[in-house]
Amino acid sequence: MKNKLLLLLLFICPYTFAQQCPIVPLPNNIEALAGNFTLNNNTPVICKKGKLEKQANYLQQELLKTTGLSLAIQSDSKLPAITLNLTHSSERNSSAYRLEIRPNGIKVIAPTEQGIFYGIVSLVQLIRNSPIKNNTAIIQCWNIKDFPRYQWRGILLDESRHFFGKQTVKEILDWMAFYKLNRFHWHLTDEPGWRIEIKGYPLLALSGGVGSYANPFSPSQYYTQEEIKEIVAYARERFIEVVPEIDMPGHATAANKAYPIFSGGGSVRNPEFTFNPGKDTTYAFLNKVLKEIDALFPSQMMHLGGDEVSFGNEKWKQDEQVKQLMQKNNLPDLVAVEHYFSKRMADSVFHLNNKVLLWDEAADCDLPTDKTIIFWWRQDHPEQLKKALDKGFQTVLCPRLPFYLDFVQDSTQRYGRKWQGNYNPIEKLYDFTIQSLPVDKNQLDQILGIEAALWTENIQSKLKLEYMLFPRITALAESAWTNDDQKNFSQFKERVKGQIKLYKRGDVYFYNPFAPSQTPEPFIATEL
Repeated sequence: MKNKLLLLLLFICPYTFAQQCPIVPLPNNIEALAGNFTLNNNTPVICKKGKLEKQANYLQQELLKTTGLSLAIQSDSKLPAITLNLTHSSERNSSAYRLEIRPNGIKVIAPTEQGIFYGIVSLVQLIRNSPIKNNTAIIQCWNIKDFPRYQWRGILLDESRHFFGKQTVKEILDWMAFYKLNRFHWHLTDEPGWRIEIKGYPLLALSGGVGSYANPFSPSQYYTQEEIKEIVAYARERFIEVVPEIDMPGHATAANKAYPIFSGGGSVRNPEFTFNPGKDTTYAFLNKVLKEIDALFPSQMMHLGGDEVSFGNEKWKQDEQVKQLMQKNNLPDLVAVEHYFSKRMADSVFHLNNKVLLWDEAADCDLPTDKTIIFWWRQDHPEQLKKALDKGFQTVLCPRLPFYLDFVQDSTQRYGRKWQGNYNPIEKLYDFTIQSLPVDKNQLDQILGIEAALWTENIQSKLKLEYMLFPRITALAESAWTNDDQKNFSQFKERVKGQIKLYKRGDVYFYNPFAPSQTPEPFIATEL
């Protein structure tokens, strides 16, 4: 009987331990091992001189900042140590890594620097979730082989409607790196404000940067080009690509406030909403803007928006230059004018050796599929997703339900959006699957990944920003990284509880799905 019990324990323990692994997102291959590694200030980080020093330094800084542990980097040392090794491998996934923790040492092994970085991130999470006393951490031993499900694991931040500034953006990037998210979609222009310096057209920031969604008279707020470069470099150190969004031909109100000569008018609800597609000078203006954007963002991708143009294109019908454009190019209606504009501006992006990114309305355009990425955001229009995939476009999934983080998290919250009574609790982000979507199995390779959006009409403060992001960012990360067959929401919740402890230590104002009253919803005076 004792032998049978021992065999049973040997069989179930690895599975049980694996589910207790605190890492978010959950690695795709986990094996719990016997024993612990003792980490203290005498434990060196070993990497060959000239290689992986940036990654080693990141490990140094993160541990010093979050645990107080101070480790030295060495090119050689006796065990016990943390060793970083680049290795030749047949693994094609540039983000894959191995993390081996034994009582006599820790190894992070990967074929690329990016993989080494993600192995370090997993190690940092294990250390921060381990007992630490007197500058000594006791870390359970693990054997982890890991790789992401999707190559695009993104967050959109809207700073047109409300501006948060460099420090807040860097903190978001830190948490993105902590959860292995790798695309920061930066929504920098829209109706309320233009948030990036353009040297050729300084009024875009100086005049277009005046105001916010809540206060049209607030002083101009924007990023200088030096600040943009600083943030982009900070993100790249964390293997995060920054993708700028410059909205056109709609959502152009802030730009038109600065340079009304390029305005195509708007509507009563959305005045001066569009750029004028009938003027060659409009395209010349936007081409110069995009050239400066290209110089600042090395991701070689530009998002041009392209959504909701019908909200404010009424005056195109009466504009003589638009009429001439329609006649000259045999454009039968305003939708055709919109597509003409999108294709012409896409050509400008292609000439800059960038891919063009557009919202799902652009699936109707005749754009080259090898240079265009479609973002499917309208969950009530699954036909647009199907159309994009059937045409051969690479696609990022970011439907409002469940990926808009400005939607409330439970039925008691007052400040945020709902969709026909539906909202976005953490479990809906976690349980998201493409199985229910119009995606053929032969089209799975066209799905680049997923992205969650922080639109900020109802997010005016850093406090509210954190409240809407944490801990839903954990569900986003796991849906983007971890294979469906590894996911289990009840076990995920236990790991989230561990993350909440980290938020408390890091002074993050989070929503607690297990005890909502512990962190009340931030007050927004303008909405009462």
